Amino acid sequence: MRKLAVLCIGLLGLTLLVGCGSDTDNAKRVPPPPGRPESYATVEPAPASAPPGLRDQGPARKDNAAGGETVTTRKEVVTGSVEMTAGKPIDTASKIADRVREVGGRIDSRTEQPGTDDADPSATLTIRIPADKTDTFIDGLGGLGKVTRVHTNRDDVTMQWEDLDAKIKALQASVDRLRGLIAGATNTADLINAEQALSSRQGELDSLTAQKRHLDDEVALSTLNIDITTATTKAQEDRADNFWEGIVTGWHSLVDWLKDAVVFTGKALPWLGFLVVLAAVIWGVLRTVLRRKKSGAGGPTPSPAAASGSTAAAGAQSSASAGTPAGTGTSAGTGSSAGSASSAESES
Repeated sequence: MRKLAVLCIGLLGLTLLVGCGSDTDNAKRVPPPPGRPESYATVEPAPASAPPGLRDQGPARKDNAAGGETVTTRKEVVTGSVEMTAGKPIDTASKIADRVREVGGRIDSRTEQPGTDDADPSATLTIRIPADKTDTFIDGLGGLGKVTRVHTNRDDVTMQWEDLDAKIKALQASVDRLRGLIAGATNTADLINAEQALSSRQGELDSLTAQKRHLDDEVALSTLNIDITTATTKAQEDRADNFWEGIVTGWHSLVDWLKDAVVFTGKALPWLGFLVVLAAVIWGVLRTVLRRKKSGAGGPTPSPAAASGSTAAAGAQSSASAGTPAGTGTSAGTGSSAGSASSAESES
């Protein structure tokens, strides 16, 4: 029984020694304070470990110096439009153009319309400025006029840029290999095939390089369309606010209408003269045609003597055809001639 108790005590002491050894290994020995021997040591508790899963929630860090993946800068194409009003739009457009040159941009298009009786003055600019200065430039337009509307858009083209860059690198490597093959070609057939392949690859490489250059220009310089108009339009200027202004406005509108009517009449007179001359010519032609048709349908009118002669001749022919004796016909004709002569004398 005593042996069993000694054995239990020994096991308990061994367990305590093992626990103290592990605590000593985990402890950090610090320098002793002044006045204490070197054997003195204080045990600093080990830092508490974070619960599993909490550190995994943070963003992963990439060490570029240790061979990590390089992060590509975001590529954006910035476009926008600005509408503003100013007292003198053309002068304001000139000032905006000067500011564009100051920030290192350029003007792609510029349209100016001076004021007329029927239209207000206006100006339109299409400018390209550095993308990182776009917001500052738009804020500065407030000092040149009143900005009424601003719209900007940022289009992410990072994937397109990376795709072009990868294709260009692959084609460049292929072109370099083909040039090496051409340099080391031993026969004409291999040389011709390598040159044909090199020509095709070089064309693709030049096309992709041009596309990337254009995309880099779009990313580097933002595009803004600026429309500048007057602060008050003619409709607002002509608007009447009281009775007297209404009378004045009505009188001006009447005068303008009379001017327009006079101008319209002056424009219409030449046309009226032309229409009158054209109608007279058409009437003369139609009248001549109708007269010719009437004269052709009636024919020459016979005289009375000719009509009686033709009647007598017709009667003689009818009596001859009926078998009448010639003497009878002669006497009858003589009698009729004498009778007609006597009647003519009596009438005279």
